[in-house]
Amino acid sequence: MQLFFQNGGGPCYIVSVGDYTEEIGGAKLTGGVSQLKKELEPTLVVIPEAVMLDSESDCISVQQAVLQHCGIDMKNRFAILDVYQGYLDRADVIDPVEHFRDHLGTNSLKFAAAYYPWLETTIVKESDLSYRNIDAASAKLLGQLLQADMKIGDMPAEAIPRKSYQEKVDALGLMSDGWVIAKVKDGKYGLLSANDFMQAQVVKEKADYKGYDEMVSLLAAALDADARAKLLSAEQLDEAKAMIEKGRLAVHQLLSKSSALYNTMLRTMAVKLNRLPPSAAVAGMYTSVDNARGVWKAPANVSLNSVVAPSVNISHEEQEDLNVTTGGKSINAIRSFIGAGVLVWGARTLDGNSLDWRYVNVRRTMIMLEESLRLAMAAYVFEPNTANTWVTVKGMANNFLTGIWKRGGLAGASAEDAFSVQVGLGQTMTAEDILEGRMNVTILVALSRPAEFIEITFQQQMQKS
Repeated sequence: MQLFFQNGGGPCYIVSVGDYTEEIGGAKLTGGVSQLKKELEPTLVVIPEAVMLDSESDCISVQQAVLQHCGIDMKNRFAILDVYQGYLDRADVIDPVEHFRDHLGTNSLKFAAAYYPWLETTIVKESDLSYRNIDAASAKLLGQLLQADMKIGDMPAEAIPRKSYQEKVDALGLMSDGWVIAKVKDGKYGLLSANDFMQAQVVKEKADYKGYDEMVSLLAAALDADARAKLLSAEQLDEAKAMIEKGRLAVHQLLSKSSALYNTMLRTMAVKLNRLPPSAAVAGMYTSVDNARGVWKAPANVSLNSVVAPSVNISHEEQEDLNVTTGGKSINAIRSFIGAGVLVWGARTLDGNSLDWRYVNVRRTMIMLEESLRLAMAAYVFEPNTANTWVTVKGMANNFLTGIWKRGGLAGASAEDAFSVQVGLGQTMTAEDILEGRMNVTILVALSRPAEFIEITFQQQMQKS
């Protein structure tokens, strides 16, 4: 979400399919896509979490559901897809781009675009991370590694004295969300496990960490008392939460001062968490370009904010295969240029072999025109199907399209060259159509296309003077 908003994103719908304590599942994500059928406003569909699924097949299934939603169910929105494992180089054993192309299928490709590679971002700060961000299995491993890394002689003067490495690790474990999870429930009264409450008391009474043996014994006793969780009043619960948080912060600060391994772990975590799929940033960039230039401007040759570099550097030759391939599934490249930063360097849909729907801005402009005129025409439903209504409808459509043409959304030296609107008996309708209650309107538009390639020809000429 931060990447979306930092790249120009605006109002959006967020479909919740669970909370962050639950495992991400393909069925949940697909169910979230189905919920969008009830909403009329969305124009872009993005599911960055799809690439976090356990297998590529699960990810592809979700992306196929998105394609069906955009191109078959709704036909008025556009999908931005990520390449599974798009942080890998195409020269690796697994070519993520070829796998993506081989398994995605061929349905509704003109309603989606894909981008490669992933991005190295600055969204997550190292200072925002601590040992609390690791799971139970990793926390146990961290404890074992700290035994070898943390030496008594390396500890700062204010560090806690201890009898053995194991006691040190055990104490850290008791105060970690990874090993001992706080059983706290929101509400007027909360259930707080006895060990967390004892941790809070230790922090309160032993804030200066004097008497390490006593602290370890208290924490050990607290762990044994975990089963005797008790109800606390709201005031007690708030106080205990505050003390527990203070203790966790103290442990984090102690580790930061005393362990090079711990700091290396935080840096590694930050690097991994900052490696993100590009769809959210691209969606924000689409919004920014729409607001600044219009939906008819190709969303390309635009830099991305909060991005350090693409995960894989792409050369001009490597991009040629991304743009044009036998199967037609074009993948838009994200490249780094000296003096320009990280740019989105492609504006093709996945239907790269189609002359009509090859470009993202062409497909999205047509969606915008269709939806705008469809909603405007709703005002004339059940009006008399006569010449007066036909003239009114034609005038309304002409005025709208003239405005789009003047802003550069349609190609043509004149409005007559850019579009035409036809409606009426003998033009778009027969007498039978009128008897059946149909008013047929035919609109032709000349959509502008991007200059994707600029070729400059140099020739020598004879000296003239």
